[in-house]
Amino acid sequence: MPMLSIAAVTEAPSKGVQTADPKTVRKPYPNYKVIVLNDDFNTFQHVSSCLLKYIPGMSEARAWELTNQVHFEGLAVVWVGPQEQAELYYAQLKNAGLTMAPPEPA
Repeated sequence: MPMLSIAAVTEAPSKGVQTADPKTVRKPYPNYKVIVLNDDFNTFQHVSSCLLKYIPGMSEARAWELTNQVHFEGLAVVWVGPQEQAELYYAQLKNAGLTMAPPEPA
């Protein structure tokens, strides 16, 4: 069986390797919003507890602010960030029984 030499793996690319087109404009991936909706069956305590449990960096004070916003305004954006994480937090909150709007671009 032939052995692969380390030099073959670490060699620099040869001349003639194509580089990215300088006219290419790179755009960051869009952020997505996680939105909790008001309902008639989740308690303030449950909503606040779920936000604390599933949203990273959530403080108790912020969780209560958002819970009040959900109740009095009908909804609250509880997190904004990359789509994959937004979908995770959405699923976790929905599975915990909260009423959710689907994640949407920010």
